[in-house]
Amino acid sequence: MLVFTRKRDEAIIIGDGIEIRVLRTGRDGVRLGVTAPTSVAVHRREIYDLIRAENEAAVRSPDDLQQLIARLSAQPKSSDR
Repeated sequence: MLVFTRKRDEAIIIGDGIEIRVLRTGRDGVRLGVTAPTSVAVHRREIYDLIRAENEAAVRSPDDLQQLIARLSAQPKSSDR
C-alpha cells in the first residue's frame, strides 16, 4: 500500500485522469473529492462490496450463468428494435 500525507487542497493523481483532493479535515474524518472520467466507476468501499455481493448472488452456479447467457442472447438487440 502506498501511503500519502496531504494537506487541505492538496491532491494525488492516479493515471492520466483520476485526481483525489483533500477538501476538508476534521475530528470525524477527511472529506475527499474525486475527479475521474465517466468511464471509471468510483464508489465508497461499502457500496462496492454490496455491488460485488449482489453480482455474485445473481450468478450462484454455472447453470445459473448459462441460463443468464441464454436469456440475454434471446433478447432483441437495441439495433433490432
